[in-house]
Amino acid sequence: MDGHLLLAGSTFLVTDEAGDVPGGDGGLFVDDTRHLSAWQLLVDGDRPRPLAARRDDVCAEVVLAPVVARGSDPPYAVFRTQVLDGTGLVERLRVRNLEDSPRTVEVRWLAAADFADQFELRTDRGYAKPGATRATDAGPDGLVLRYRRDGYVKTTTVSPGQAVADDRGLVWRPRLGAHAEATLTVRVSAAGRGPADVDLAVADRRAERDEFRSAFTLPEIDDPTLRAAVHNGLDALASLMIPVPGSPGARVPGAGAPWFLTLFGRDSLITSMAALPYAPGIAASTLRALAAHQGREVRPDRCEEPGKIPHELRSGELSRFGQVPYARYYGSVDATPLFLVTLGAHHERTGDDALALELEPAARAAVSWLEDHSGLTGRGFLVYRTDSPGLVHQCWKDSARSIVFPDGEPAPGPIAACEVQGYAFDALTRTARLARHVWHDPRYADRLTARADALRDRFTTAFWSREQDFPALALDARGRRVDLLASNAGHLLWSGLLDARQANAVADRLLAHDFFSGWGLRTVAAGQGPYHPLSYHNGGVWPHDTAIAVAGFARYGLGSPARRLADGLLDAAARCGFRLPEVLTGFGSGEVADPVPYPHSCSPQAWAAAAPLFLLTASAR
Repeated sequence: MDGHLLLAGSTFLVTDEAGDVPGGDGGLFVDDTRHLSAWQLLVDGDRPRPLAARRDDVCAEVVLAPVVARGSDPPYAVFRTQVLDGTGLVERLRVRNLEDSPRTVEVRWLAAADFADQFELRTDRGYAKPGATRATDAGPDGLVLRYRRDGYVKTTTVSPGQAVADDRGLVWRPRLGAHAEATLTVRVSAAGRGPADVDLAVADRRAERDEFRSAFTLPEIDDPTLRAAVHNGLDALASLMIPVPGSPGARVPGAGAPWFLTLFGRDSLITSMAALPYAPGIAASTLRALAAHQGREVRPDRCEEPGKIPHELRSGELSRFGQVPYARYYGSVDATPLFLVTLGAHHERTGDDALALELEPAARAAVSWLEDHSGLTGRGFLVYRTDSPGLVHQCWKDSARSIVFPDGEPAPGPIAACEVQGYAFDALTRTARLARHVWHDPRYADRLTARADALRDRFTTAFWSREQDFPALALDARGRRVDLLASNAGHLLWSGLLDARQANAVADRLLAHDFFSGWGLRTVAAGQGPYHPLSYHNGGVWPHDTAIAVAGFARYGLGSPARRLADGLLDAAARCGFRLPEVLTGFGSGEVADPVPYPHSCSPQAWAAAAPLFLLTASAR
């Protein structure tokens, strides 16, 4: 999605340079539904052009003027301010007469709402909507756009201030004295009519950001590049904190904007782990929110099983009617072990017995899922099917062709991804500590420790390639090693699964020129058949992936490799305005002057925003 982005909770607005939504896949979205598909400003029948703009995640301010013949002076200027208030858009317009004679101008907003589910905009596939109806009502109180399908109802209300509503939108005709100006504020909301105050909305949003940042206890950061990356990352992360359905008062990291502004098990947990040393409350809220939606039954249509932690939650129309499986979707093999890792790490950091006791039933249910449903007991490793609804691959590299052999042949499922085994080892080890020291169940602790040790032994036998001195990316359905050289190996150091010799071998290999672009780790080492520098998971550079490797190197005392990777990522951050995108392309520092963002990269994106926190923690080891 191209354009300029404003964020507020689970609401976002994507506009062009002028602040318009002229069409395409932009618009005003609230809870996965597009409430404005067109929002276009006309003054005296023409679109004014933008002259200057100042934007951040909270507010956009644009100065516009009409297009006039060369040598002529524009007769008026327009000052447009936009901010989101959580349920919609608040927009203030100041129109200033620049001439010394009075004039009347006609200001019109063209407004439309198609109420599209965001999944409709992410695919070329069409979705049937039997019985759906739309209605438009314009009156003295404003414009109301309605959508209904069975019991699913959505409404967009445009509150006009002094403007007049009609079926096309709003029209306002202020009479301006010489060098005078007029101001109008309008509100577009998914929650009905309400007061519209731009300054108050901006103040509230900035106060939320400041409150979020005040929850972090950071050390003094001597490195100015790291300091800037951390603080800019916190601002980006603040804009991604969202409420969670069914968890009153909870605010957790949404995965990323624009398409992933919802609770994601894997993304929200890894982000919480990055922030844990400095703001442990984020992890506590995320754990509670995920436990509230933990699997309770066997539902193959959404990959649900008892004890399993959800992959994502959605509230749009297609999810509501089961046309996509994502209303409460469990298609993730790693969210459940990461839940246990985060709970154990939270206790180790805070000593908070209360949370560990509160979530003991959820943790035990998660362990039962590992033992009874994940494949750990039967196959000896956590596996996922590749023929389930929704995602083909259910590890972090979840695009359709992310798990392939070096010749490009797709690996048949069920798949055991290497990094997932590390998460499982860490989960069993940390949960054993909780069982021994907080739950006072030594027999359970011994069982989990024995399972972790056995998993480590099996991993070396099954995954480790002596020829490459490197772990396989995965095992396929027949137990064959998928020997594509991939960055997932760095996660194994973060989890502590490898022995010291193996860890050194992985670190050396990841720092070779085919893996390390100079700014970060390529997801797949260059020179292999599947490598593509513009691929999402087969050659792109993910900042969080590199940061996790840095954390893993530091865990094993590999200070020099950790610093080299961290310095590369910080150089990338500095060249990206200190805001790391979700993904960079695999083009290296010897090929291009600056990192090239992946074309469809989310920004802000939660674990990219949190990546500098991993670097900060590693630097203190």
